[in-house]
Amino acid sequence: MRVLGIETSCDETGVALYDSEQGLLSDALYSQVKMHAEYGGVVPELASRDHVRKLLPLIREVMAKAELALADVDAVAYTAGPGLIGALMVGASTGRALALGLGVPAVGVHHMEGHLLAPMLEDNPPSFPFVALLVSGGHTQLVSVKGIGQYELLGESLDDAAGEAFDKAAKMLGLDYPGGPLIARLAQQGNRERYRFPRPMTDRPGLDFSFSGLKTFTLNTANGARDDDGNIDPQTMADIACAFEDAVVETLAIKCRRALQHTGMKQLVIAGGVSANQRLRERLAEVVKKERAGLFYARPEFCTDNGAMIAYAGCQRLLAGQSADLTILARPRWPLDTLDAI
Repeated sequence: MRVLGIETSCDETGVALYDSEQGLLSDALYSQVKMHAEYGGVVPELASRDHVRKLLPLIREVMAKAELALADVDAVAYTAGPGLIGALMVGASTGRALALGLGVPAVGVHHMEGHLLAPMLEDNPPSFPFVALLVSGGHTQLVSVKGIGQYELLGESLDDAAGEAFDKAAKMLGLDYPGGPLIARLAQQGNRERYRFPRPMTDRPGLDFSFSGLKTFTLNTANGARDDDGNIDPQTMADIACAFEDAVVETLAIKCRRALQHTGMKQLVIAGGVSANQRLRERLAEVVKKERAGLFYARPEFCTDNGAMIAYAGCQRLLAGQSADLTILARPRWPLDTLDAI
């Protein structure tokens, strides 16, 4: 089965073609980062309009790369949520219209399920069951995964997600949007011994997260380091970035180890944009070694939003006999643990 996957949940337009027997045939991605950086964050209306402009050209590009025609597509998968409603509607309406015109089934895919299953696209994929740490955009969740659609939420962020905290900390230091990669790059130059930031909610039992207090601590530290002109010297800025990154990474690592111990599972999957953070990967590698477990993640280009993960996730549900009716499905909020098991 050849599935065309469409991702338009936020500020990246992703398209991919996945074959259930041959694997990923082609993919293409357009990022709106430069456009939104001017505003310091995603502007929903601008995001929706850009998806309208870029989606059809990307579909043509993906089909050309695969040297196939739209008539060779057996099904269409599109991100149905969660995300920005306007952006979701662009992909959902386009995907549903394509499927109707081609006379093939369509399925709406949960964005976070796409991220969760992205490591399945790698040469050495995890097997069920496993613990998943989902750190993407506004989501930070620990999930017990026993199969596709068999998800139990173990813990989640009670306020800011890890990705949001990275972006806000970057803004406090005067860095551009998106802040996560910039914080990580700056942290490489930092002195890890100068500052120690708190590890939120690690001094109590449970698997929930909270990063709002860490955000405030970072702001106070940055303000205290400013000179009379309001500037922070480069080394101090790097030291603060380093301390902030360490605090987030160590918090995630502590909770992941607890989740592995709580479930007894021996595989840990990390997925979403923050899973590309090298420091996080290194620290979790240490965790799984102590727990005699395995660590799995997607290649960097499939950590952020992309069409390949939607095509793959959609393909699994289509093969199980699931498909959507003619209703254009778009859900800005959609709990992961409400999905049907296959």
